[in-house]
Amino acid sequence: MPNLTLGRRACHTGEKRCRKDARLETIDLFQRVGLALAIGMLMGVERGWQARDLPEGMRAAGIRTFTLIGILGGVAGVFTATLGPLALAAPLLALAALVVASHMARARSEGDLGMTTEVAELVCFVLGALAAMGEMAVAAAGAVVATALLGAKQTLHGALKRVEELELMAAIKLLLISVVLLPVLPDRGYGPGEVLNPFKLWLLVVLVAAISFVGYFAIKLAGPRIGSLLTGLFGGLASSTALTVSFARMGRDSPALQPVLAAGVALANTTMYVRLWVIVMLLNGRVGRALMVPVGAMAATGLLATWVLWRSRAEGGKPGQAHLSNPFELGMALKFAFLLALVMLASKLLQATVGSAGLYLLAAVAGLADVDAIALSMAHMGGRDATIAVATAAIVVAVFVNTAVKAALVFGLCGGLMAWRIGLAVLAMTAAGAVGLAVEQIR
Repeated sequence: MPNLTLGRRACHTGEKRCRKDARLETIDLFQRVGLALAIGMLMGVERGWQARDLPEGMRAAGIRTFTLIGILGGVAGVFTATLGPLALAAPLLALAALVVASHMARARSEGDLGMTTEVAELVCFVLGALAAMGEMAVAAAGAVVATALLGAKQTLHGALKRVEELELMAAIKLLLISVVLLPVLPDRGYGPGEVLNPFKLWLLVVLVAAISFVGYFAIKLAGPRIGSLLTGLFGGLASSTALTVSFARMGRDSPALQPVLAAGVALANTTMYVRLWVIVMLLNGRVGRALMVPVGAMAATGLLATWVLWRSRAEGGKPGQAHLSNPFELGMALKFAFLLALVMLASKLLQATVGSAGLYLLAAVAGLADVDAIALSMAHMGGRDATIAVATAAIVVAVFVNTAVKAALVFGLCGGLMAWRIGLAVLAMTAAGAVGLAVEQIR
């Protein structure tokens, strides 16, 4: 008898749990199908608004049609849990047949060959099914993006009219070297000390080409004065050396742009100083605090140089309708990557020959190629294998050399007015950093 009572209680408790689970499942089901309905309504509002001036019966699909399609997709998605993929395939094929028939009828009667609304109907069904199958965030995001694309017809078509064939081919080539070629390269070291990494070297090629591409369109869309600063700011966060190479090439092809391009190079270097200090400060606060004065002096001088260069005028007036060259030039990026590989090899050989006694010399040689590696090494060694003062001085030396390399690149690749302006800016930044380092060493 006691066992029977316990059994009834367990059964009663189980029934309550079953009813609770059933309510939760019903609520979840309503949420999923409700999202499918909302997706159809959202896309239908946009399509209905676009066709609001057409007479009744002449609209291909509006808010009611799209809402019903969203519900149909939601219901089909619910039944896939029990009936499998057939529950989704059958209504999708039926909808596709209706869409094709509608498109053909409209093409015959009106001569309209556009298929945007028809494709949107299929997308609405699939997103509704996706929501009902539990991928609610993805379905909602897809609906918003699809609606935005539907409403951006004039903007997108206008942008396409402004794109030249040269620019389109440049974008395709950039995608080829980045999306197609980069992932298949081995991400491992080769050569002495495994210092040559094909993936990282080609990544630098992609970076140089991408910065050149972005700079081209920034200057074309925002104008030379604003576009050069925007590209310089974000290029300095990625690679100030790559930006310098790209801007030097643009300055060689478009002399009228050299003053504002020089301002972009100066701003990229300034951004690099701030980025470097933040990284070191996060890794080693003591070295970061010691680095604040010299690097801060260089950054402040770089901002001043950027302002002076940006306010300047090219010979014969302000930079205006300058000729913009090819936004994609792979040869320059390849030459730069080859030069960087040679410098990395020389740095590795010098490190093996000189050893720890030539820490400053090693920092100078490393600065020829990249300042981040030596900065990270010194941040790790500061206060352990080297004193704070030595680690700070080594980083500053690498920054000096790396900054001078930028000036040498501009002189070699561009020359002219841009080279002399960058040379003076680099001289001022280096002098400010030297004074700041001396003050820090004395304290």
